[in-house]
Amino acid sequence: MNNAALAVSRYEQEYQQKLSTAEEVAATVKSGDHLCFPICAGEPTLFVKALAARKHELERVVVNQQHHLCPDYLTEESTPHIRVNSWFTSHVSRKAVQNGWADFVPNYFHEVPKLLREYWPVDIAGTVVSPMDEHGFFTCSLSVAYTMEAVKKANRVVVQVNPNAPRTHGNCHIHISDVDFIIETNDPIVELAIPPITPIEEAIGGYIAELIEDGSTLQLGIGGIPNAVCKALLKKRDLGIHTEMITDGMVDLMFSGAVNNSKKNLLPGKTLGTFALGTKRLYEFMNENPMIEMHPVDFTNNPYNIGQNDKVVAINATIEVDLLGQCCSESLGHVQWSGTGGQADFVRGANISRGGKSFITTAATAKNGTVSSIVPTLKPGAAVTTNKNDVDYVVTEFGVAKLRGQTARQRALNLINIAHPDFREELTAEARRMNRI
Repeated sequence: MNNAALAVSRYEQEYQQKLSTAEEVAATVKSGDHLCFPICAGEPTLFVKALAARKHELERVVVNQQHHLCPDYLTEESTPHIRVNSWFTSHVSRKAVQNGWADFVPNYFHEVPKLLREYWPVDIAGTVVSPMDEHGFFTCSLSVAYTMEAVKKANRVVVQVNPNAPRTHGNCHIHISDVDFIIETNDPIVELAIPPITPIEEAIGGYIAELIEDGSTLQLGIGGIPNAVCKALLKKRDLGIHTEMITDGMVDLMFSGAVNNSKKNLLPGKTLGTFALGTKRLYEFMNENPMIEMHPVDFTNNPYNIGQNDKVVAINATIEVDLLGQCCSESLGHVQWSGTGGQADFVRGANISRGGKSFITTAATAKNGTVSSIVPTLKPGAAVTTNKNDVDYVVTEFGVAKLRGQTARQRALNLINIAHPDFREELTAEARRMNRI
């Protein structure tokens, strides 16, 4: 047997020795332990469910995570046993955070690995991985973000091996020697359906697409507006992608040839992301695709790394914008809805970039047209996600308001001009009352 075959045999033997059930792994969790799970599709749900099943045997267990999938311990009666720190509040954790059953951790996405490193112990890190290769390596697949930092810091590492998890390239590999427990599953990877694009989203996407030049490097978020932008960019040329989230719309851009990453200064030729969520088509496209690299979020979302590329275009959504340009994208007044995520990271990266542009998008109204999304002042307690000094463009279905480099008076006038017509008179009166115009 040659050396390569011996190594494979050794790794396979080690794999079998570490193979466990989810229940066996959950039984190793002790009261007071701190656990860390990845974002979205990286959550090892079998382990999480097994842990939740024995929560009454535990006290003061802490879980650090963004975008939870399993709600089993995000309940009021769970709080003495398993307390969750939500680093970005999603539909699964939102009720728990709003009711005080879970805690919210304010953060910039690119700083999460550093915050974990400096402030939070990690007794156990768990993650979904692709199957082990002949060299003994798994990949973090769809969720790299802060996973690598958690694995590095953890006393014990749990991997949930799933053959449906695409094998990805980049800085996202975990070696069998760093793993303590292996759980196997063949469950389908969580998918995010592609919703139809609404007329409002199509209008906003069209405005943005007109301002995107050939050779731009894109960051696109989630939802109908980014999907509309992707659709409108299919005939552009030499686009690049440096983003946090890889989505289905990006697959269309790469297939069409609109994205080839040839003009990027940082990792030219590569589509760069830190996590992915979409359909099975996206996951199959990512599998063993050398055009796509997944890296930790302190690399992808570092504003200075983003800004190394020319013509960076960042597209993100908000809830409300005041007449000075402050954008609240994560709360309804004082009530936490989501989190800062990577919005501030990419807005600042676009500002650093030569020829960069950032777009904050919102429908002009909410609650069936009864509430304006452009307001004189933010609601009391509202979190400022993108501040007045960083904001560049704001876009609604009624047009584009340029704010960066503009006076407070110009900002107010530009924003009123893209507000819903039903609210422009009221906004004008309030602007005058505040001496904005």
